[in-house]
Amino acid sequence: MRLARLARYCYRRRRLTVAAWIAGTIVVMVLGFGFAAEPLNDFSGGNSGSAKASDLLDEHFAQQSGDSITLAVRAEGGVRSPQAKARVEEAIGRLAKTPHVAFVASPYQAPGQISRDGKSAFATGSLDVTAEDMPKADVQALIDDVRTDSGPVQLQLGGAAVDTAETPGGGPSEGIGVLAAIVILLIAFGSVLAMGLPIVTALFGIGTGLALIMLIGHLLPAPSFSPIVAALIGLGVGIDYALFIVTRYREELHAGSDPEEAAVTSVTTAGRAVLFAGTTVVIALMGLFVMQQSLLNGVAVAAGVAVLMTMLAAVTLLPALLGFAGHAIDRLRVPGLGRARRPLAERWARTVQAHPVVAGLCAAAVLLVLAVPALSMRLSFPDSSTQAHDHSGYRASRIMAEGFGPGTAAPLIIVTEGGGTQAAGRIAAAVRETPGIAAVQPPRASRDGKAAMLIAFPETGAQDERTPKLVHTLRDDVIPGAVGGTGARAYVGGPNAASIDFSDAVSTRLPLLIAVVVGLSLLLLIGLVRSVTVAVQAALMNLLSIAAAYGVLTAVVQWGWAGRLLGFPTDMPVTTWVPLMMFPILFGLSMDYEVFLVSRIRETYEEGVATREAVALGLSRTARVITAAAAIMVMVFLSVLLGGDVAVKQIGLGLGVAILIDATIVRLVLVPALMELFGEANWWLPGPLRRLLPDRRERPAGEPGVRVSAG
Repeated sequence: MRLARLARYCYRRRRLTVAAWIAGTIVVMVLGFGFAAEPLNDFSGGNSGSAKASDLLDEHFAQQSGDSITLAVRAEGGVRSPQAKARVEEAIGRLAKTPHVAFVASPYQAPGQISRDGKSAFATGSLDVTAEDMPKADVQALIDDVRTDSGPVQLQLGGAAVDTAETPGGGPSEGIGVLAAIVILLIAFGSVLAMGLPIVTALFGIGTGLALIMLIGHLLPAPSFSPIVAALIGLGVGIDYALFIVTRYREELHAGSDPEEAAVTSVTTAGRAVLFAGTTVVIALMGLFVMQQSLLNGVAVAAGVAVLMTMLAAVTLLPALLGFAGHAIDRLRVPGLGRARRPLAERWARTVQAHPVVAGLCAAAVLLVLAVPALSMRLSFPDSSTQAHDHSGYRASRIMAEGFGPGTAAPLIIVTEGGGTQAAGRIAAAVRETPGIAAVQPPRASRDGKAAMLIAFPETGAQDERTPKLVHTLRDDVIPGAVGGTGARAYVGGPNAASIDFSDAVSTRLPLLIAVVVGLSLLLLIGLVRSVTVAVQAALMNLLSIAAAYGVLTAVVQWGWAGRLLGFPTDMPVTTWVPLMMFPILFGLSMDYEVFLVSRIRETYEEGVATREAVALGLSRTARVITAAAAIMVMVFLSVLLGGDVAVKQIGLGLGVAILIDATIVRLVLVPALMELFGEANWWLPGPLRRLLPDRRERPAGEPGVRVSAG
């Protein structure tokens, strides 16, 4: 009854509760946004070859260990013509004056930087910081001063720092998501006041959550996309959790309960499901720790904090707000909206129950067909070639690809330690003879003479599936043969190799992540619904819906099906971290809907209603609210398609599609079909587990039993 006491306390001390939330939110937001930690986007950690190469670069080539900005030149009259040379040298001078540019290698001085036809060239500005630490304003000013899109001499700037500066950090997505939620809640409730409570509750939870994320970043650094992911999840679940509680509150009022008892009942029933659902999401996110990537740990904690704060707001702030609303929650009605359509949902449930085998097989077939494209999924990080076609970074990559080959934008940095220049020379010669290598620059020794580095350019770009195979060939065969007997150590590094290493780590450890997340979620769901059968059904259905979402994502992003329509500038591999983040998030969110639906079915069943009838009643009572909740989450996730970051757009698309599939095919077809087929076996719980999991249902005294109510 602790949850009931908490709800009653917050309801009765509503002024104190709301004041505490307002004051706490202000303090946390001032501290969080005033002392925010800088993001960290280095995915090359661990014991990978690229990580070891990066360590050697930091140790022996400190001034050359940052990223670079490339000035790409295209002159139809030749880059050596007086007109072109004057323009290029002027641009090089501007590049050299840009803060954090350590030095610039001119194409007129460095070998190999003018194409064979003499019409293309490039200059490389080496940075003493990473692309993420490069001030965007300085890069944007450089682009504005140097870039020319047309004329006899075309100048474009490319590189990770340019892509970062040209990609908007934010956008209208969160505002559009909130606006969509307002419209959907108005349709569901038909009341401005009832609509406003979930919005206000969610915004308090998200605001405090994001501020805490900024502070936690000092202890656990996270990449720049983590606040966006956390805001998406927090906004979706925050509104949904409050929606479920407000819906139950209105049901209790309509059934004759006074406002205080209605608030307590809603928190001890729907609120209890919120706590289980939110805990499942958090635990699923914590499963990312098994990937042994520090930045993914930061993302997991950031998203988990956002979910925790929305949970806390739902079971403390919301009861207080309900206390102020009382019986007036249905006032300020919008004519024609908020009408209950329970008979339709109940008729649908009984139709599925009448043909469970056909319905189940058809639903499973649809999910399996949608999942097929996922079998060909390739992983990589976006680069200049995947940016919007009007960006300088993309146009620079086109100039480089046409003049020097696509691999020029995907260099491999090979670092050697020990063995002297002789070992580095042997490696350079062996790499130069390797099929798939377009060119190799001469080795350069470090100032301390203890290390050397050389740059090899593949014939293929970073997004080409042949490039990872080439990197593995170099590491497994070519370099070991070249350094044999020299005592030297050599590692293949650079952003391209780091992306490949991260993709390999994802592929290797993803099965462990799936096992951990599914296992822990099963335990939680068994504890809530007291049924092994229902928990296993939920896990299998969630896996099917996630696989279908992976398939749709692959078809759109990689195959290009409707990709341009959805804002993806070109066909590209799926961003490496996207499917990795999607799995725990989706598994947790799918469990949300399973918890709300099955817990209501279980509640009805435990009141003495037969399983078949309990399923129909449970679905009819939750179909409307689950549909509204899913619609909100789908709109929130899909709103990021209006942004500029292709990786964030991918995860928004994947999450939105998965929630749509889960709330329709899974919840409305597979769940009633399977529960009809299993009958009373749905509630099977072995004796040892039955003794270990005592019935802890919190139903306050005087709560009505089964009834047909609105919502």
